[in-house]
This record gives sequence, C-alpha cells and structure tokens, in this order.
Amino acid sequence: MENSKGRLTAWLSPLVHLSSNWISRVGVVMVTTATILWMFLLPSIVGGEIHHPYLGILIFMLLPAAFFGGLILIPAGIVLRRRRERKAGLYPAQFPPLDFQNLDFRRLVIFVVVISAVNVVIGGQLTYSGVNYMDTVGFCGQTCHTVMQPEYTAYQGSPHSRVACVQCHIGPGASWFVQSKLSGTRQVFAVLLNNYPRPIPVPVHNLRPARETCEACHWPQRFEGNRLVIVPKYADDEKNTLTKTVLLVHIGGGGVPGIHSAHMGPGITIRYGSDESRQTVRWAQYEDAAAHRTSLFVAPDTKAGSVDAASGRVMDCIDCHNRPTHTFQLPERALDQAMAAGQISPSLPYAKKEGIELLKRPYSSRQDAGEKIPATFAQYYEQRYPDVYRQQQDAVTQAGRTLVAVYDRNIFPLMKVTWGTYPNNIGHVDSPGCFRCHGTLQASNDPNTTVPQDCNTCHNLLAMDEANPKVLVDLGLAPAAAENPPAK
Repeated sequence: MENSKGRLTAWLSPLVHLSSNWISRVGVVMVTTATILWMFLLPSIVGGEIHHPYLGILIFMLLPAAFFGGLILIPAGIVLRRRRERKAGLYPAQFPPLDFQNLDFRRLVIFVVVISAVNVVIGGQLTYSGVNYMDTVGFCGQTCHTVMQPEYTAYQGSPHSRVACVQCHIGPGASWFVQSKLSGTRQVFAVLLNNYPRPIPVPVHNLRPARETCEACHWPQRFEGNRLVIVPKYADDEKNTLTKTVLLVHIGGGGVPGIHSAHMGPGITIRYGSDESRQTVRWAQYEDAAAHRTSLFVAPDTKAGSVDAASGRVMDCIDCHNRPTHTFQLPERALDQAMAAGQISPSLPYAKKEGIELLKRPYSSRQDAGEKIPATFAQYYEQRYPDVYRQQQDAVTQAGRTLVAVYDRNIFPLMKVTWGTYPNNIGHVDSPGCFRCHGTLQASNDPNTTVPQDCNTCHNLLAMDEANPKVLVDLGLAPAAAENPPAK
C-alpha cells in the first residue's frame, strides 16, 4: 500500500511541478469551463431534443472543441516546460511532497477551485442568457445592421412579426441547423471582409422546405373557403379620386376547389424549371396521382425534349408566397394603403401624384430623403395651393412624415434595395406572379393550349375600379350613395 502511494506520488509530483505554466493553465480553464457548461446543459442533452438551434451549436460543436482543445494544451504545456527546463539544466532531481506546504501544488489547487467557482456563477448565467439572446429577432436583425436592415425593417411590419426568425429560417432538427450555421459562418466572414452582395440575392436556395415550416402553423387541410378582398385605389388627379376593386378569392384546400387545391391538393405534384431568381419559368410538369395524369407545359422558346422533369424544383408555399414576411411595396400600392388608412389626407390636391413623384426621385441617402421629401411636399402646397396649406398645414406635415416612412420602409441605398428589387409573386398586379406560368406556358403536345388563365378560376371579380361598389353596400360594408333630392 505504501509502495503504491509512493509510486503515485513519484508520478504526480513532476506533473504538478511542470503544470505550473501558462499554456497548461489555459488548457485547465478551457476544460473546466467546458465541463461546467456541460453540467448546466446536461438536462437538454439527456432529454434528447434540442429546441434551440444555437443551443445545439453550443452543445455539439463549441463545447467539444473547447474541452478537447484544453486537454491538448495541458500536456503540451507540460512537455514544453520539461524540455525547456532540461535544456537549461533547471529540471529538479527531487520534487517536494504533494501537500499544501508545496507552493506549486497549493497554487494549482487554488487555481482550479477558484476557476470552477467562477465558472459555476458566470457560466450558468451566460449559457442561459446567451442561448436566449441568439434566438431573438434582435440578434438576427440587428447584429449585422446594414446587411439585414431591409429584411428586418420589412419583418417588423409583417403578419409574422411575432414569429421568431429561427422558427422559419432554421426550425428543429440537427441537419438543417448545421447547414444554416455553416452558411451563417460564411456570411459572418463576408460581413467582416465587406464582400457580401448588395442587394442580398433571392430566393434563399438553402431555406428549409415550407412544408416543415409554414405548415407547422398553417394546416393545409384548413386552407378552404373564399376570402373577400377590397383593393382601394386613388387616382393621380386633383381630387385623388377613390375607386375600389372587390374580389372574391377562392382559397380552396381541404377538398374545396380553389387555388391551394389546384396547386397543393392531395396527389398533386408540380415540378418546374426556372432561372436563378425563379421569376422566369421555362417549364412546369403537373402530376395528378388520383387521375393518373401528367401534363408538361413549356415556354415558347423551350423544347419539350430538353426538359428533365426529375431535376425540377417541387413547388411549395414560397413559390407564390415568396415574401410572406419580408414584403416590399411599390410606391403606388404603398400610397393607396396609406391614404386609405388616413395617414395621408385625400383632401390635399394631387397628394397621390405629388407623393409618387417625390418617392421615385433619387436621393443620396435615407437621411437626404428624410430631409427633402417633407420639405419639398410642403413647398408644393405653399406655392401651388397656399389656401390649402394655410388651412391644412398639419395634414401636409403628417403626409410628409408618412411619405418618409414609406420611403424608409422600402428603400435602402447602402444595400442597393429600391422599388421593385424584391418582387412579390402573390397575384399578378405588381409583378408577373401567377402569369409566370398561367397564360404563358404552352402544353408540350399542343402549342395552342396554355396553363389556364381564366380569371374566375382563382377569383370572382365583383367590382372593378368602382367609386361605390354595390356589392359592398349589399354586404353592409359601405354606406349607400346619397340619393339626389327631388327637383322643386
């Protein structure tokens, strides 16, 4: 027993002496830190399910790297010190006993105890706070402020502004989170080296499939029914004449005929080939498994024999809903909505026309636009309509502020994002959208047959640019027009 204890002491004493070097101490810190963090994250590991993508990075990538890196540094420091002392003739022939009278031993024990205690306090707080912060929208949208400013700004005013970025862009699952983080690493270096593209190219080709993200909330079997859509439009005349278009959109789904049933219904698979932006579709194959029918449609300049359907992209939600959260507007649509919401008074003569002209002018920066747009708008009324300006100065000022807000919501000179940079494929008014296929692609066996473009297939046009649509009156959504008083 005494011999065993003596051999152990003889083996440990040189290690205690030689471990007193800064390289080994750094290794001890790394190993200790990784161990303490692992203990805090143990419940997540044992649970077998990592809900936070960044928590997975911490557990499966950073902690092992720190732990094994520290293990390598500890013996490396010992070997280097031993080699250095032997070369200088300083390596001791005997070593002091392993007790607290031994200064090196005492320092090593105190060092390990203190570092462990500090890591327990700091590691627990940083682990919890760090993982939670990296999952926040602020981290995704503001860490690389200039790069993400357009997308983050659009996100804040979107229907999904309460949904965290990681829920759609990453989601659960180890493979996708690793892919996204490897991509994120490349993006970090691109930002550091200032060689990232401007604007950010779309679509995002490595985005998680929509069926694994969108359908976590939007249940396909419940995409059914019709939706009444009212589209206000203000003319560019002096009175900003308001007209409304009323559509009954056939959403479909869940066995009900409509848009979703035709494109995403049971047994329906659509594959297509396009350019990099997915804005020019060259061919589309429509497969209906229930009817045992497959149809191929091609663009006029595409030969059916050159189509490899197996290589095509399988159509999903984001091929039409390509900007479900990060939607950018065109100036005409943006001003129609602002005027309908009362943010720009339609009583201001030529407010729509003048606003569009100001929004489309080139400005050197957002600050330049913020100064010139409201000043020029106010100057227009001061010079052309002095009475209106005098009576409605507050309305003019409010309209100027709204124009700046519309500009700041859609234009980002540093990222070269301007009107129309990011088209929205919903509908076919502001961009080709539906017409990328419908009415454009021809049947491969009959050039006279195209993908159907009958308006009533997707919606019923209940009113078209009418001042007071009768259908809205009948539905109680608008007051009846005042009748002319009887002639005296």
